[in-house]
Amino acid sequence: MGTLPRVEPMKGVSGALPTDDGWAFEIKWDGMRVVAEVDDVVTAQSTNRLEVADRFPELQSLVGHLAGHRAVLDGELVVLDDLGRPDFSRMQNRMHVSRPDKVAALRRDHPVTFVVFDLLHLDDTPTIDLPYVDRRALLLDLVEPSPHRLVPEHQVGHGGELFDAAAATGLEGVMAKRLDSRYLPGKRSSAWRKVKVRRRQELVIGGWTEGSGGRSGSLGALLVGVHDPEGGPLRFAGGVGTGFTDDTLAHLRAELAPLATDECPFDPPPPRAALRTPATWVRPELVAEVAFGEWTPEGRIRHGSYLGLRADKDPRDVVREPQP
Repeated sequence: MGTLPRVEPMKGVSGALPTDDGWAFEIKWDGMRVVAEVDDVVTAQSTNRLEVADRFPELQSLVGHLAGHRAVLDGELVVLDDLGRPDFSRMQNRMHVSRPDKVAALRRDHPVTFVVFDLLHLDDTPTIDLPYVDRRALLLDLVEPSPHRLVPEHQVGHGGELFDAAAATGLEGVMAKRLDSRYLPGKRSSAWRKVKVRRRQELVIGGWTEGSGGRSGSLGALLVGVHDPEGGPLRFAGGVGTGFTDDTLAHLRAELAPLATDECPFDPPPPRAALRTPATWVRPELVAEVAFGEWTPEGRIRHGSYLGLRADKDPRDVVREPQP
């Protein structure tokens, strides 16, 4: 038997809900994307190429539970709330921790579930060139469900109904995938479309401003940006001044303090009118998940709200999510 390959995850684009034929629809899960290789042990890599299996011992439950097969699986690690919905804030408590004693303690309070939505390799045979619908059929036969793993349902057509259900139950949105689509490792393809209830985007933190009023002496807003495609410079994308708790503010200050620099990371620098108070610049090494209302014509987010840090994202890969 050969060694299972390491496969880079395929990515989708953001866009409107498809209404033509030939699409399948799944719930979009709000967690940490990983590709796992299941052999005698499970190894797993995040989208920014970090080895993360030691952070999530629940993944080892896959060993011996794939009907005797070895496989490479694509999916999302989530922490579910009492209603079975993914809770990103609870996932935050797991994704940044690697010390075995802390992992063991957190695992009791915030167990993760691996939501497996694609099959990339089976035993010694790659499956990425099979159509989506065939990969899904193989996956359903392969993965035995348990409290720590599941294969989510998908449906052909009726995407609007699933989107409405996602919105009504507080979920992030849906994924639309072409029935005939191949899996394209490391590529972003319009054959997969993200349709979110509210717009969300990863953004690189390039600085912060001081708070005022009740937040005087604390962090007021994060200054965030996106890279130009193909490794271009970091462009200013506005400020994020809501969504923080007192604990979040303290954690962010601790994370940002050692990254402080005199050099503005944005090219060009933000216009003075966009900064209500003087800025403290930081090296652009942290990625935040942000919900927002819309993009302005100047390329800035409007009504941004902080959701959490993304230790699984490489800041160099953060670009404005393309539309189809």
